[in-house]
Amino acid sequence: MTGGRDVARAIDALKRGWPVVIDGICFLIIETADDATLTDFDRASPSDILISGNRAVTLKLANQLDGTPTGPVRIVRAPWIDLAVATAIADPSLDLSTPLKGPFQTAPIESLEAAEAALRLARFAGLMPAFFIDGQSADVGASVSSQAITSSSGPSSIRIASRARLPTRFSEKTEVVAFRSEGDSAEHVALVIGSPNGQAPLVRVHSECLTGDALGSLKCDCGPQLADALLAMTAAGWGILLYMRQEGRGIGLINKLRAYALQDQGFDTVDANIRLGFGDDERHFGIAAAMLEKLSQKKVRLLTNNPRKVEGLEACGIEVTEQVPLKSGLNTHNKDYLDTKRRRSGHQL
Repeated sequence: MTGGRDVARAIDALKRGWPVVIDGICFLIIETADDATLTDFDRASPSDILISGNRAVTLKLANQLDGTPTGPVRIVRAPWIDLAVATAIADPSLDLSTPLKGPFQTAPIESLEAAEAALRLARFAGLMPAFFIDGQSADVGASVSSQAITSSSGPSSIRIASRARLPTRFSEKTEVVAFRSEGDSAEHVALVIGSPNGQAPLVRVHSECLTGDALGSLKCDCGPQLADALLAMTAAGWGILLYMRQEGRGIGLINKLRAYALQDQGFDTVDANIRLGFGDDERHFGIAAAMLEKLSQKKVRLLTNNPRKVEGLEACGIEVTEQVPLKSGLNTHNKDYLDTKRRRSGHQL
């Protein structure tokens, strides 16, 4: 349990722009750093930069053989690399507007375990995986071991925090249930429609999408899917919507918008995520499975086109008795996006 709290504190420190220590090595994440914090971090000597293997390949700083992943890369901090240049190094969505200077010189990474754990921690925090590394700071925000980060798959020890009746335009017989868990500040919710009838409920695991759910974006199909899922549950008389705070397939809202900028430059949704240093899908479905268990539902009929959701729930002990397709929201703006999900992510569209 202590490891989970340490990881949570480290995530909070990254978001606040504070240095974190991993296995005795001090890291300052580039995205939330400011000039004053960096000056303090560089008090002994200019700190180097750590970037992900994917970003290193884009910058031509690593050789990548077919099938051989490239690990983290350390860039020697030249005198002209200030915070603005470091940000341009970290953020691929700026490549066209801010041509990168160079050449860059790389150096060996003394502790690969700590470096990989730092990048993993950044992804947990929804921040770009790029750091100043090996500095010194008088004000460290958190300390955590690489083992605690590596063994963490996200939040744990979920509990029901609150529940209330919530009539909606889809169904007046609806209850909202809010969840909290150790190691995660996000508050996931379940919307329970109707009443148990002895059958497996119709369930939708829906990842939060501010742009699609609330702002009416046509770049994805999330808003129409959410509405149609609620209509289907109401028609069935019994269902559960799990509304997961996993924006952008787990990369966070700001990184999702960066991915949109990359898509406007010609990259598809998968390549955009990868260029940012993330996986195609950073979501973990253990939290959704735990929510269903707290609602006493071990068997579900799952509304999804994504076989990974089925596999993810079943791996956590939830039996998916039926995969129910959910095809909604196709338009001229998201046609390529949906086609990419089908071709590259295995969605059954």
